[in-house]
Amino acid sequence: MPLDAIFNTPFKEQVDFFRQKINLPTERWDDIAGAAHDRAFVVAGAMKADLIADLRQAVGHSIEQGKSLDWFRKEFDRIVAERGWTGWTGEGSQAGVAWRTRVIYQTNMATSYAAGRWAQLNDPELASIRPYWRYVHSDLVDHPRPQHQAWNGLVLHKDDPFWNTHFPPNGWGCHCTVKAASRAEQAAAAAKGLTAAPTGWDEPQATTGSPPGIDKGWAHAPGANTTRPLLEMVSNKLLALESPVGAAMWAALKPALQMEQQLALYEMIDAVTAKMQATGSAALAHVVSPDTLTALADRGIVLASADVWLRDTELLHAMRDSKHGREAALSVDMWRRLPTLLGSARAYLDTTDRALVYAIDADEGVGKIVVRVNYKEKIRESTDKRTKITSNFIRTGGIVEPFNIDSGSQYELLSAT
Repeated sequence: MPLDAIFNTPFKEQVDFFRQKINLPTERWDDIAGAAHDRAFVVAGAMKADLIADLRQAVGHSIEQGKSLDWFRKEFDRIVAERGWTGWTGEGSQAGVAWRTRVIYQTNMATSYAAGRWAQLNDPELASIRPYWRYVHSDLVDHPRPQHQAWNGLVLHKDDPFWNTHFPPNGWGCHCTVKAASRAEQAAAAAKGLTAAPTGWDEPQATTGSPPGIDKGWAHAPGANTTRPLLEMVSNKLLALESPVGAAMWAALKPALQMEQQLALYEMIDAVTAKMQATGSAALAHVVSPDTLTALADRGIVLASADVWLRDTELLHAMRDSKHGREAALSVDMWRRLPTLLGSARAYLDTTDRALVYAIDADEGVGKIVVRVNYKEKIRESTDKRTKITSNFIRTGGIVEPFNIDSGSQYELLSAT
C-alpha cells in the first residue's frame, strides 16, 4: 500500500493539531526536544521565515486535503527552487531528495494523525465506555521492529504511564496505531497475558536516551503536550544550541513565548516578595539579540548560549536593597517589566570585567543591568530538580546617572535599539 494511502483521510482533530503549531527555524531535527514538536513546525536546516512558511503551507495542504507524497514532492521542488534553499540534507541525488521529502511528509502526516487520535481517544464520553487502549502494530512496514511487534495487542488503561512515551509513532517510518478498548476486551487480553507492559519498558537506552524500541527523540505521545507551555519545553533546549541558532529560534518564538516568559517571571518575583527567601529558582529574562552576539564575538567573547537568566538569589539581594530604601535600587515594578525593558535596552561591554551591560530607561535615570556571561550556575525551573548550566546570569541591577555608562572608555556600545 502506498505511504500516502495510510494517513490520507484527514479529520478535524488532526487538522486542528497542525494548525496550532508555530513556525520555528532549526539547523538540526533535534534542535528542540521531542514533546516541543507538538507546538512547533520545524524542517531541519530551514532557517528563513519565508522558506518555513512555504514548507508549512505545503505540509498543511497535504494534511488538510489528503494530498499524496508525489504532490508534496513537486511542491517541495518548487519551494526549494523559488527560495534558493541549498545545503539541505539529501540534496544532490535523486535518492537523497526522495528520502528527505518522504521523511518530512510521512513524519508530519503520521504525528498529526496520532495527535488527532490522542484527542479522540481522550474524549470523556468515549473514555467512559472504552477506558482502555490497544497497541496495534502495522503489517504494512517493510522492516517491522521486533519490539513493536511484541507490543501488538497490548491493552492498558488510557492513563497508564506507558502511553506517555509509547503512544505511536515510535520512530521514523513507524505506522503503528492505538485503538480504544472496552472492559470486556481488556479481560480477553488479560487471558492472553497482554495487560502488562514488558519488563524494562521504561529504561532509557544509552545510545538513544529513549526506552527500548523507540527512536531517539520519539519517546513522547504526539498531541499530549499541546497545552503545555512552550517556554517550559524549549528553554532548556535553547541552552544547548549555539548562540546564533538560539537567538534566531527565540526571535521566531518570541510572539508566542512573551506572555509565558512574563508570567514565569511574575511568579518568581511574587514568591520572593512574599517570603523574602531564595530557593535557587530562575526565570528566563532575555535572549541576547543576534546583533549583540556578533558584536561580542568580534571582541573575542563567544557566548555558549543566547539566553539570559534571573535567579531569585540575585533578585532577593535587589529586593533587600529596595526595602532598605537605597535610592540606587530598581523597583519591583521594573523587575517585573524586565523582559520588555531589556528588549529595548542599549547593550554595552564592560571592558574592565568583560561583562554584558544593559542600559534600560528608568524614570529616575538609567537602569543598569549587569550580566555575567558564560557562567556555570545551578537553576531550578518548574520542577524541584536543580540543574547546573553554562549560560548568562544577571548579577545585579540598579539606577545610575547617565554619565556612569556614557562617559569614559569602560563601557563600549555593542548595539542600540
